[in-house]
Amino acid sequence: MRKKESITYKKEMARKRRVKAIRKKISGTEERPRLVVFRSVQNIYGQIIDDQSGKTMVSFSTIAKEEKIDTSKKKTEQSFAAGLKLGEKAINQGIKKICFDRNGYLYHGRVKAFAEGARKAGLEF
Repeated sequence: MRKKESITYKKEMARKRRVKAIRKKISGTEERPRLVVFRSVQNIYGQIIDDQSGKTMVSFSTIAKEEKIDTSKKKTEQSFAAGLKLGEKAINQGIKKICFDRNGYLYHGRVKAFAEGARKAGLEF
């Protein structure tokens, strides 16, 4: 089997296709920035981005140095805690309304937990 025909390659290409379709519809503004989520095997990362100016306003991940997340918990619990911390940082900067960009991932598991944590912190989707 060649590399381009592998299952992981096909999954990644399908996710990239979904990302393009989602980004056609979603764009972050200064009043309502975009919360984008990236999920790796071990960690989850979140950024609040203003697409008009091209700047990241707030970011947080499970490996952030300023505030540690308890790594003895399950990954979904870590994602919820990371979403909560990101939401708190955003509220402190005056960001209340956002649009959620799941970045081609299914709204399930760790991505859903991250979004629920951000909602619990006070962000409105």
